[in-house]
Amino acid sequence: MGKAILLKTDEEVELLRQSSLLVGKTLAEVAKRVQPGVTTLELDEVAETFIRDNGAVPGFKDLYGFPNTLCMSVNQQVVHGIPGDKPLENGDIVSVDCGVLMNEFYGDSAYTFMVGEVDEAVKKLLKVTQECLQKGIDAAVAGNRIGDIGYAVQQHAEANGYGVVRELVGHGLGRSLHEGPEVPNYGRRGRGAKLKEGMVLAIEPMINLGIKAVRQDKDGWTIVTADGAPSAHFEHDVAIRKGKADVLSTFEYIEAVLNEKE
Repeated sequence: MGKAILLKTDEEVELLRQSSLLVGKTLAEVAKRVQPGVTTLELDEVAETFIRDNGAVPGFKDLYGFPNTLCMSVNQQVVHGIPGDKPLENGDIVSVDCGVLMNEFYGDSAYTFMVGEVDEAVKKLLKVTQECLQKGIDAAVAGNRIGDIGYAVQQHAEANGYGVVRELVGHGLGRSLHEGPEVPNYGRRGRGAKLKEGMVLAIEPMINLGIKAVRQDKDGWTIVTADGAPSAHFEHDVAIRKGKADVLSTFEYIEAVLNEKE
């Protein structure tokens, strides 16, 4: 049995928006400090302090037994990487996935950062993955189906020669971090649950520079690409509306920081 799909009132969507925007602000605090030599554990501590200072609690910490505030996934790590003491190096990429719980509702967003000077092929992977996210959002409108979102993501990724991770999916979002429906990044148009106004989805393409296959690391959490190629991950929270999705999360705070750093 899949998890229940719970439609949200306009008031609940606004609470979800507040939580989602706090995630964006938290990721911007992380963005200020992403550079060669910093450890993912240091970045994790920055995020936890910022979230708590803003009257919320980390959404991931202790959920299902996860030990930290952020999922920090470097290079060939796809998602669910555990922050640690190994410094980031020039040329790395790091996916930072953050969740918060505020006013009883979750926010959940992810951004993949470049550390120093990154290879052009990897830069393109990040650009295309972010485009995949936008194409998924464009398909997330009332009357469409879940398969339309996955189809849009998959078509764009595979047209660029990339592998689309199958084992991990986006999800509904609300008072629980993971509600129904599941939102795969692949699929067929016109298939799956019908999208209705009031649904809130976390759409999160996970796109590999190489093959689509992944495996779980020995830590029991981290998912890595089977061929060791880099993987990118971007995520937004959206409320389903007629005509156009209402994007609740934002990368604007992050991009303002990154533009200043250039």
